Amino acid sequence: MSDKTSNQMWGGRFAAGPDAIMEAINASIGFDKRLAAQDIAGSRAHAAMLAATGIISDNDAKVIREGLLTVLSEIEAGEFTFSTALEDIHMNVEARLKEIVGEPAGRLHTARSRNDQVATDFKLWTRDQFDAFESGLLALITALVDQADRGADWVMPGFTHLQTAQPVTWGHHMMAYVEMFARDLSRVRDARKRMNESPLGAAALAGTGFAIDRHMTAEALGFDRPAANSLDAVSDRDFALEFLSVASICAMHLSRFAEELVIWSSAQFRFVVLSDRFSTGSSIMPQKKNPDAAELIRAKIGRIFGANVALMTVMKGLPLAYSKDMQEDKEQVFDAADNLMIALAAMEGMVKDMNANVPALEAAASAGFSTATDLADWLVRETGLPFREAHHVTGALVAMAESKGCDLPDLSLEDMQTVSPAITAGIHDVLGVHNSVASRLSHGGTAPVRVREQVARWKEILA
Repeated sequence: MSDKTSNQMWGGRFAAGPDAIMEAINASIGFDKRLAAQDIAGSRAHAAMLAATGIISDNDAKVIREGLLTVLSEIEAGEFTFSTALEDIHMNVEARLKEIVGEPAGRLHTARSRNDQVATDFKLWTRDQFDAFESGLLALITALVDQADRGADWVMPGFTHLQTAQPVTWGHHMMAYVEMFARDLSRVRDARKRMNESPLGAAALAGTGFAIDRHMTAEALGFDRPAANSLDAVSDRDFALEFLSVASICAMHLSRFAEELVIWSSAQFRFVVLSDRFSTGSSIMPQKKNPDAAELIRAKIGRIFGANVALMTVMKGLPLAYSKDMQEDKEQVFDAADNLMIALAAMEGMVKDMNANVPALEAAASAGFSTATDLADWLVRETGLPFREAHHVTGALVAMAESKGCDLPDLSLEDMQTVSPAITAGIHDVLGVHNSVASRLSHGGTAPVRVREQVARWKEILA
């Protein structure tokens, strides 16, 4: 950058421009050019407001606004040359605007600072990401609800400690993830609402002496209101931190589900078959079908968690108001957003395409003494045994079945009565896995009728 260019940017304060190292560390155009559309939208709203309040002429505002559209079209067409010497997206746009429209471009920056400008741009970009986040979650929830609808009656093992616990239905398991991602959806909507205040007009930190109309620019940019305190407006990056926080929780949920898909698609489980679209083969083992999309989703959480920690660390020691440290806020959010959106899309695709192996699910549900709790509950209900005693009797029956190499439903009534004479033939009504799941009728239970109720509720919400 020449001394002349430096003087034009910084006014008369500095006699010489920065050297190459300072230019490299100071420039952000390499990544903040992603804010071009938001920067131009903010500048167009600002120019319109300056004219409406009589701060600049209507003609200057018209020329500026039209010139900005030309700049945007050049950027979108890939015809714009970004300059590191001009540091950031704001100065790059303004410099090109001056080349296009001349003197009026110099009036655009009246009554604002790059501090409120970048806060506005970044908020607008993050708000767009919240909207994309919401759309991705809704698509994934829809795919899960469809899976639950198809498999409301399919029986599978439910696990604790990854050990067979009790039978559940496929639909119930899918709806568990619906509830999980619905909480993410709630957090997205809540955070988006909270962040929707405009920093524009806060200027450097103290507001401005010009008679601007911050409500006008806030409304033009789709904000609910202008931010109430100018110091806070340029200092705030909570909206970015909340995005990363919500993204981290969602990525954790995606990772949990991805882990289950990796396990379920293995030869040892064979619970699901993932489509070829989301699997790969091995370079040397022709039999392999690897769940690579699920594994990559599982890995994305490291980048998203890392971004959250990184920005928290940047912000934790900053006094009010703006510090150059805050230039390090965007790359983390950009990367996390990119990885979150592709993970959501990939998970939606896998869920839509995957096929459950219903016989394998039912066979696994029937193994591992999965109806032991049903037996204990039956003893409490039908014989009046205290639960702890019923638990002991059931444990003895499990040990008997294990010694005979069979499952609980295969024990004869006579065998069972040697452990507890109170047992009657009615015990066999609860020992089958289908009987087990059908009996779980409590609110939120796994019974097919309850699953269908939740599917219907969610279909109504999604509609």
